[in-house]
Amino acid sequence: MTPPSSPPDLPLAGVRVVDFTRVLTGPYCTMLLGDLGADVIKVEPPQGDDTRAWGPPYQRQGEARESTYYLSVNRNKRSVVLDLKTESGLEAARRLIGGADVLVENFRPGTFERLGFGWDTLHAEFPRLIYAAISGFGQSGPYRDRAGYDVIAQGMGGLMSYNGEEGRPPVRVGVAVADVFAGSLITQAILAALYQRERTGTGRRVDVNLLEGIISLGTSQISRYLNGGQIPGPQGNDHPSIVPYGTYPCADGLINVAAGNDSLWRRFCAALGFESLGHNPQYATNEGRVHAREALNAELYPALQAYTRAEVMRRLDAAGVPCGPVNNVQEVFEDPHVTQQGIAVTVPHASLGQTTVTAPPWSLDGQRPPVRRAPPTLGQHTGEVLAELGFDPPDPFQKEPR
Repeated sequence: MTPPSSPPDLPLAGVRVVDFTRVLTGPYCTMLLGDLGADVIKVEPPQGDDTRAWGPPYQRQGEARESTYYLSVNRNKRSVVLDLKTESGLEAARRLIGGADVLVENFRPGTFERLGFGWDTLHAEFPRLIYAAISGFGQSGPYRDRAGYDVIAQGMGGLMSYNGEEGRPPVRVGVAVADVFAGSLITQAILAALYQRERTGTGRRVDVNLLEGIISLGTSQISRYLNGGQIPGPQGNDHPSIVPYGTYPCADGLINVAAGNDSLWRRFCAALGFESLGHNPQYATNEGRVHAREALNAELYPALQAYTRAEVMRRLDAAGVPCGPVNNVQEVFEDPHVTQQGIAVTVPHASLGQTTVTAPPWSLDGQRPPVRRAPPTLGQHTGEVLAELGFDPPDPFQKEPR
């Protein structure tokens, strides 16, 4: 079975990934692998990935519609519908796995074993296969059988407790950061396993779970507790250990400033004409500014409101002080830098005519990998892939009762 070609200079050209995941963590991972050139075959049940029904909003074209959530994480893949409750569906899945370099699944622990696709079984039959498992809480422990979703992991992993504003209830981060971060982690592990396989000829099993991912994401906040004995709480947009570092009001909106050392602090004051602050010994060091945060911010807030955002950014850019506006998403994609970088890419779509997705987030030798495929419609490539597997004729497999 020969995978459809990818540009030969993409790092994963010739690598086949069979993707038994749905929702976000797994699809984000396999999208990244597809961006790098892998042939990603997205195996869906007859009803499709859960996120196909997550709306509104939908993108519509006549009678056709696709969830914008689904469209966000499924570029550079092919979709195959298989019913794993049928013998023929399982046989098609086994052939797919046998021809794959990487298998990615995010069922509850034990589910794939019951289907006959556990690691021990597959490793004995296909020793080069890399088996990547994603779960909510890991393959062992008292929470092993719980379903994992982003909001659950954000709460249990502590993130919500130090997100938000002081004196107000905990707040979930507005993007599914537990899912996306775990998806990034499992991608790293898969790439490392592929690299090791080049030297050993043997695949590995790699596991990531949402809870441990969100704990890992805590970095400095976790270390404050483990090594400093402090339980972090919410501080809004302020940084617990750096001042000024956060969000400040200007005459016409909000701006973020990151004066991460004493030199940047002095340049910040000089650029904006805050000489009295810059010469105040109470604020001379970052430690002093952290201890005097409230007093310093009480002076900075009204002083900055004398300027527009554009004027603050012009002055701070000239002084080399990190800064930027607080944008809504429309403003992001109207920003001339974002426009010039080509981060939004419009591609042909099988039922919508065209759709717009974000581009792969890397450059390779100065070139961004292409969006080779729009997010596929449900089962768009079933016949094509089944023919590659040697089924003749390539009829749908989901109708046969097991």
